Amino acid sequence: MSDFGPLQMRCPVLTVRRVDAYYAITVVAPGIAERFRAGQFVAAAVGGEQSSMLLRRPFAVHDVKPDYGGTVEFLFSVRGAGTAWLAERRSRDLLDLVGPLGRPFPLPRDPVNCVLVGGGSGSAPLFPLAHALRRRGCRVDVVLGGASADRVFSAITARRIAETATFTTDDGSFGVRGPVTAPLGRVIEEARSDVVYACGPMPMLREATAVAAEHGIPIQAVVEETMACGTGVCMACVVPVAGEDGITRMVRACVDGPVFRGERVRFDDVGTIPFDALGAPGWKPAAESAVVDPADREAG
Repeated sequence: MSDFGPLQMRCPVLTVRRVDAYYAITVVAPGIAERFRAGQFVAAAVGGEQSSMLLRRPFAVHDVKPDYGGTVEFLFSVRGAGTAWLAERRSRDLLDLVGPLGRPFPLPRDPVNCVLVGGGSGSAPLFPLAHALRRRGCRVDVVLGGASADRVFSAITARRIAETATFTTDDGSFGVRGPVTAPLGRVIEEARSDVVYACGPMPMLREATAVAAEHGIPIQAVVEETMACGTGVCMACVVPVAGEDGITRMVRACVDGPVFRGERVRFDDVGTIPFDALGAPGWKPAAESAVVDPADREAG
């Protein structure tokens, strides 16, 4: 196994805290912390050893401190029995964790202007990304949104790490009223952004990709898709993504992603198998040479 491959660990819980509408749980996981790169995620077993909840739950990593005992923090909302069980964990409880999983954000080789846009708890991966970009001398501007003020994650931290921070809420309780993508074009123009990094629900990613395309800049998007195993076995998280050759393939968000070039994800066809996708009923290749690595995508 690679030195940077995923690990399975029984990790002591350090803290579980409320952050507005969310929970943040920090565990001691030095091996995962050492291997982590911004954009990757972890998968947690829930319910305890005798639980009938067999599937792990995937969570985006919000913060990692490899130099302080190797801690990993991830964010979640209580949405069912599994996340309710997690919210009840206490200090020194053990959590069965696998990670880091997935492909990380590609980072620019040279200092460029970057705008980071996130919706709700999907904003979590943007914070380690912002630190990584700043270490490379990049300008970072942040646009965060949520349904209400308590669902705009970590506004104070965003102001601290970014050149500018813009906030939106659906109900107007904080920042600008409207979707998080509404001010994105203005921020791109004012900051002269070279690239967009986006995390959040699929409809938000679709709109952010359209705004980036209007301004002629690339976008790296973390897709939010239901996962069961997190390791590429179950095929539950497939999404249609076009390759450099123009051929659409059903790729696994957990191992081929979760970061993709936004303009290559066929957001309108998520949840379906497009008729022109490789392997779809009736599909015929134009030439045998057109078939390439299904994980093919740009890294920068």
